[in-house]
Amino acid sequence: MTPTLPKISVIMPAYNVDRYVRRAVESIQNQTFEKFELLVVDDGSTDRTGQILDSIAERDYRVTVFHQQNAGAPAARNYALDQARGEYVMFFDADDWAVPTTLADMYEFAKSNRLELAVSGFYIDTYYGKDDQHTSEVKSCPDAVYRTQREFRLAAWQLFDANQLYPPWNKLFLRSRIEEMGLRFRPTFWDDFPFVLDFIRDVERVGVMEKPLYHFIRQRGESETARWRPEMYEKREEEHGWMLDIYHHWGLDGDANSMEMVQRRYIERLVGCIENVCNPQCKLSRQEKIAEIDRMIKTDRAKLAVEIAKPRSRMMEMMLAPIKAGDARMCYNEGNLISFVKRHNGKLFATLKAKR
Repeated sequence: MTPTLPKISVIMPAYNVDRYVRRAVESIQNQTFEKFELLVVDDGSTDRTGQILDSIAERDYRVTVFHQQNAGAPAARNYALDQARGEYVMFFDADDWAVPTTLADMYEFAKSNRLELAVSGFYIDTYYGKDDQHTSEVKSCPDAVYRTQREFRLAAWQLFDANQLYPPWNKLFLRSRIEEMGLRFRPTFWDDFPFVLDFIRDVERVGVMEKPLYHFIRQRGESETARWRPEMYEKREEEHGWMLDIYHHWGLDGDANSMEMVQRRYIERLVGCIENVCNPQCKLSRQEKIAEIDRMIKTDRAKLAVEIAKPRSRMMEMMLAPIKAGDARMCYNEGNLISFVKRHNGKLFATLKAKR
């Protein structure tokens, strides 16, 4: 008897997440929708992640575990994609979890509307301090099924604004389209965004569910908040280029709503780059940091973005004022303040970020 092919392939890379991976896997096992396969790639974990996964897979035929030497999340996802058999693919992080009806709700929505891409709302749960204290923020857009490719493209700025189009994990992707495109995750830092951009570049049938189904867990532990990323600015510049490129491809680089979103997105992330330079782990001197900030805020891109962007809050308007004035020293002081709050008051930082 030929086994029935799964309707959904859930793909989960896992690296040193023995504190969380059981919850993530069990949230899939406990779905009301049963026609799935869960493909977990243990990416060379050095803790008990691999053993936990193997013990789960021994008792559930729907769970398959692969072990590989550490090669990063993109390689892990790509390996699982090569093994996937489902009609749709869902990507899942090993420290997150989903409500029990996630697969059922999304599959019914995708099938009934013949979608190539189904998008759902999600929660951002930001943990800080002890005793599982956390804030929970909902990211979602109203229910919509876009009748044409053009309709989706014109509405995409609203989806980007609500963080619906950045991550891979609040979505069902039609697997046949992934394979027709030869689409895989790029071997790069923050690899998930370019995968989604590649998929939506010429996508035709997209639907959005307002209901939040996925819990994205953001840990605000000491090591995470103290982290300095030396190539953050260059990466944000690259991402901005991708956004400009896709909107040019869509013929919307003259659309006011779309371009305001793109430019506001850039300038808000530039604030994050300034904070990154001000992180204590950055070994530049004070004067070198100010010079680096001056270089970032004086580019033609930054000048254009700060003129076009329309901040959504008084707080963000105040944060952008030093950039608009071209005052690197004021930006430096602001970056130090943001960095301090980020490292010492995770709850306040998460709340302010949500309200920006």
